[in-house]
Amino acid sequence: MAADTVPDAAKDPDDLLLVVAGAHLRGQPLNGQLLELSARFVEKSRTAEQYRLFALATDPPKPGVVRALDGGAALDVEVWALSPAAFGTFVAGLPAPMCIGTVTLADGREVSGFLVEPYAVEGAEEITHHGGWRAYLQSLHQNTPEASGC
Repeated sequence: MAADTVPDAAKDPDDLLLVVAGAHLRGQPLNGQLLELSARFVEKSRTAEQYRLFALATDPPKPGVVRALDGGAALDVEVWALSPAAFGTFVAGLPAPMCIGTVTLADGREVSGFLVEPYAVEGAEEITHHGGWRAYLQSLHQNTPEASGC
């Protein structure tokens, strides 16, 4: 079993799985929204190589994930389990332009997950080459004057 997998985290057969890619990841500013709904971390995963990632101008900062016809890559994500009622409550509270759609994981599973309405990425910085939100945030930290010793 991988170190980033929780045994039996999604053991309730009624649970619904949710792929998160940004501000809802463990340790990120909106993760508490999942925890308040008793969501359980299932595993760290990657998407299939068909997604593009953009830095959105939101508060708090979050990425926008879109499925790409070309130029896509695999992205680091997390999978969480929620009860059907909690899933419904969570989705009902999502602000635009965030939305839930079907995300294909690297192993071929199709799971409900965060995407963004296409209009939201117009003019946004594409950050796909980082491979995920955490890596992008780390690159920002590495590019600060404090990180470079200046």
